[in-house]
Amino acid sequence: MAHALTRPTLPLLAGVARDIKLAHSIFALPFAVFGAFLARQPDAAWSTFAGQLGLVVLCMVTARTWAMLVNRLADRRIDAENPRTAGRLFAAGRAGLREGVIVCGLAGLLFVVFACGFGFFSGNWLPGLLAVPVLAWIALYSFTKRFTWACHMFLGGALAASPLAACIAVRPEFLLESPCAWWLAGMVALWVAGFDVIYALQDLDFDRGAGLFSIPARFGPDGAIWISRFLHALAFASLLASWWADTRLGVLTATALVAVAGLLAAEHVVLARRGQAGLEMAFFTLNGVVSCVLGLLGSLDTLI
Repeated sequence: MAHALTRPTLPLLAGVARDIKLAHSIFALPFAVFGAFLARQPDAAWSTFAGQLGLVVLCMVTARTWAMLVNRLADRRIDAENPRTAGRLFAAGRAGLREGVIVCGLAGLLFVVFACGFGFFSGNWLPGLLAVPVLAWIALYSFTKRFTWACHMFLGGALAASPLAACIAVRPEFLLESPCAWWLAGMVALWVAGFDVIYALQDLDFDRGAGLFSIPARFGPDGAIWISRFLHALAFASLLASWWADTRLGVLTATALVAVAGLLAAEHVVLARRGQAGLEMAFFTLNGVVSCVLGLLGSLDTLI
C-alpha cells in the first residue's frame, strides 16, 4: 500500500519542483535572510537566531512553492495556448488539477505550520496570525494580468514581503524603530517589477492576442524597456536610502551597492545589445547575482 502511494507521488513532486524552478527562490531568499539579520537583537543568543533563520528559510521555500503553483494552476489554459509555456506540467496535462491543488494546499499548510513555529520557538505568534493573509497576497499576482498592466508591480510587492516578513518573524518592533527594512522592501518591489517587465517582452504578441495585460503589451517594447530602466533607477535609490537609514550598514553594504549598480547597468546593456537573445543572462544570471551579493554583504555588515 505504501509503495503504491509513493510511486506516483515522488515523480509528481519532482515534476513540480522542475516546473516551478525551485532554484529561483534565490531571487527573494537572500532578502529574507538580510531582513532577519537586520532585525536580530544584538545580544540575542545565536542558537535562538539560528532557529529563527531556519524557520525563515522554510517559510520562504514553502511560500514560493504555494505562489508558483497557484500561478501554474490559474494559468494552465493560458499557458497551453502559448508556445513558450505549453510544455509546463499542468498546461501539458502531465499532472492533473486535483494533484496540483493537493500539492499547492500542502505547501500552503506547511507555510502556516512553519510560521506558527515562531510562536512555539520564540513566543512570537504574529507570523502565524499573518500567515493566511500573506498567502493570499502572494497569490494575487497570478490573476492581475487579466485586468491591469501594472501586474509587474504586484509581483514586486509579493517578493517585497520577504524582508518585512523576516523582520516580523525575528523582531517585529524593528519595523517601528527604523525605516531600513521598508526601504529595502521598496527596492525589492521596484527591482523585481523592472526585471519582470523585461521578462514579459517574450510574450508581447501573445499577450496582445489573448487580451492579457502587461507593460510591454500596453507600451510596446521600447516603452517597456524605458519603464524597466526607470524602475531600476528607483530601486537603486531605495537601496541607497536603506543603506543610509541604518548605521550598522557600512563598507560591505556600500560595496554591494556599487556591485548592484553595475549589475543593473550590465543587465540593460546586455538587453540593448543582444535583445531577447540576452534575456537568459539579463533576467536569471545577473539578477541572481544582485540578490546574493546584496543579501550576503548586507547580512555580514550587521555583524561587524
